[in-house]
Amino acid sequence: MQPTQPTLHHVQCLDARGLHRMAYWQWAQTGHLDQPRTLVCVHGLSRQGRDFDALARDLSSHYRVVCPDVVGRGKSDRLADPMGYAIPGYVADMVTLVARLDVEQVDWVGTSMGGLIGLGLASLPGSPVRKLVLNDVGPAVEPVAIERIKTYLGVPLTWQTVEEAAAALWSVSQSFGPHSPEEWLELTRPQLVGAPGGGLMSHYDPAIATPVRAMTPEMLKAAEAMTWQAYDRIRCPTLLLRGRDSDLLLPATAKAMTERGPKARLVEFEGVGHAPTLVAADQRAAVRQFLLDP
Repeated sequence: MQPTQPTLHHVQCLDARGLHRMAYWQWAQTGHLDQPRTLVCVHGLSRQGRDFDALARDLSSHYRVVCPDVVGRGKSDRLADPMGYAIPGYVADMVTLVARLDVEQVDWVGTSMGGLIGLGLASLPGSPVRKLVLNDVGPAVEPVAIERIKTYLGVPLTWQTVEEAAAALWSVSQSFGPHSPEEWLELTRPQLVGAPGGGLMSHYDPAIATPVRAMTPEMLKAAEAMTWQAYDRIRCPTLLLRGRDSDLLLPATAKAMTERGPKARLVEFEGVGHAPTLVAADQRAAVRQFLLDP
């Protein structure tokens, strides 16, 4: 029987200022924590691990599914130094998580930032990543998408009800593609936490915006060159998902990713931008087929 809710766990990770706790949500059938395969699902920049509830319910009969709240998000600690909110630190945290899970291999689904973290981990010598799903992200991150994200990331907003919050978050998230009101509320509820002065606010440290706001076109170009080098080192089977209207992963980048490095298999979704939420049945089916295909 598939679980309907995950259990919450924590692991201690090292950063430049000391230790921080990273939360992770674990989906497994009762009495079946010894599943032979483990799937790690990692969310986007301002999101949290419960984004993967629909996918995790689908796959928990085949996997122990683990969905971390990347540090600074959800129920994980916040960093003392906001410049620590960067991919190398996140990759280090995931190495610690895999060690905690006590497994030799993991399959990986990463949306946007979570995909870049998975790319970094999969490129390392002796990587534990067996199969990699990159959801609407690649080595070239378009400046126009970064500028769009800067308009809302870290802005201190509060709402009085979940419905009000859902409407506000939808106003900056329509590129996620069509969702029913029920689906969007399910994605929104874990995204909220009580605000100090009352009401509700987004459940992430506003300081995660600090490194993003510091990005320049020159920095993006340098990061792109290093990320292509990492991508070319990946040897595991790779699936690349793309919203056909994405402003972050352009068609030329996606095409190049099918021709070099692991030569990713590309699947695109109509009527979706950045990024597919993996809630829609066709999106979940694409991931499921890739992961379970021997």
